[in-house]
Amino acid sequence: MTSRIAVIDRIEAIIHRDVGRGMQPVFAAARGGLHAAASALARERAPRIGLLTGFFVPGGTPPAAETDGPAAAALLARAFRDAGLTCRVATDTVCAAATRAALAGAGVAEVAVDAAPPGLAVDGIIDAWRRDGVTWALAIERCGPAADGRPRNMRGLDISDHTAALDRLFTAGPWHTIAIGDGGNEIGMGSLPRSLVGQHIPFGDRIACVVPADHLIAAGVSHWGAYALAAALSMLRPDWAGHLRVCLDPALDRVVLAAMVRDGPAVDGVTGRRGATIDAMPLDDHHVVLQEIVGCLP
Repeated sequence: MTSRIAVIDRIEAIIHRDVGRGMQPVFAAARGGLHAAASALARERAPRIGLLTGFFVPGGTPPAAETDGPAAAALLARAFRDAGLTCRVATDTVCAAATRAALAGAGVAEVAVDAAPPGLAVDGIIDAWRRDGVTWALAIERCGPAADGRPRNMRGLDISDHTAALDRLFTAGPWHTIAIGDGGNEIGMGSLPRSLVGQHIPFGDRIACVVPADHLIAAGVSHWGAYALAAALSMLRPDWAGHLRVCLDPALDRVVLAAMVRDGPAVDGVTGRRGATIDAMPLDDHHVVLQEIVGCLP
């Protein structure tokens, strides 16, 4: 019988598919991160999970949150809620409407959303997470500060005016941390040598995030990282498995993304256009990856 580790490693290999960003060296350095993250989270009987997401696209039409990130967070929030786990989400005020729309599309509109204004302290949210007993912080496609302290998008542009200091929430503890990213500028990429991103990713010297995570999951598209984490956890926690498989339903994925785009609104982070795409790819393309992941599961 194929071991669970081998299956999870096969799933990780599926999401280690470069979409044109020069991520292969990053994938090599982050290999094993999916199993490490899933197994650490699965060891806790009833983790209390805080999700961080939201990546604002100021040059979008209209300026809005990126589709990658909040849609994945909503899928995981649905699975965690259904499994009986406590979950809440933190994002920027400018990404809050899209995040709430994604959660509503996933059927978990009741999940608490902590919205932080760019430029202001996040101490109140840190206190709220501590009072709520959060034990795991999970960042999904969440832009973080580069070496100069400024968050930058994939084009190297400073987006400080649109980005709250949620990296401070991520590192405030006492929670453990997992991060999912796909371009080098996301929270968690500080776990890797800065030179690795600088040498291989466009504008890498300028954008490389310096914030590390206990566990880093690198993916060609961050949305795939959520698929992979849900699948890996379903292997390791049979009591959660049925609920986690909800995340792997293409129909739900479409509903979540449609709600986010319609009611947020939200835009594609690559094209800047409002539409049901993630990183310039239609959901059909993402669902090819999803089907490969599901095909690995027993």
